[in-house]
Amino acid sequence: MKIFEADLTNPQHASAVVLLLNSYADSPEGAGKSLPEDVQHNLTGTLQKRPDAAVVLAFEKETPAGLVICIEGFSTFACKPLLNIHDVFVAPEYRGQGLARQLFDHVETIAKARGCCKLTLEVLEGNKRAQAAYTKFGFAGYELDPEMGQALFWEKKL
Repeated sequence: MKIFEADLTNPQHASAVVLLLNSYADSPEGAGKSLPEDVQHNLTGTLQKRPDAAVVLAFEKETPAGLVICIEGFSTFACKPLLNIHDVFVAPEYRGQGLARQLFDHVETIAKARGCCKLTLEVLEGNKRAQAAYTKFGFAGYELDPEMGQALFWEKKL
């Protein structure tokens, strides 16, 4: 298994990102429907233009096996960058083999090289398999003060 930061100008890497992300989108964890055609067509070109993005791929020989897409943010409390793990997907045939751990280890190396103070991610409440993995990798719910409780991830679509 090869784990590496993607070069989105490489057609093989770009194709793997779209293939894996579309497989994630098709899964129950990803809403169960394919990415729109314009997203599939424009995703890697748009990511290339974002210096704050990092894409990590896993290949088994020539077969794309796993993906993590991260976007750098900023912690005002630490006055340092952070790296948000935005998308994680391991193809079903490669699950249970420690691939997610290898992908996360590579992401952590990238975050440290960028001087990040932490990694962040969001996970669906019902995705117990992912929660168990993330806990094993050292992630926990975010809170500043236990009396105020854990942070909630909200959105407002535009």
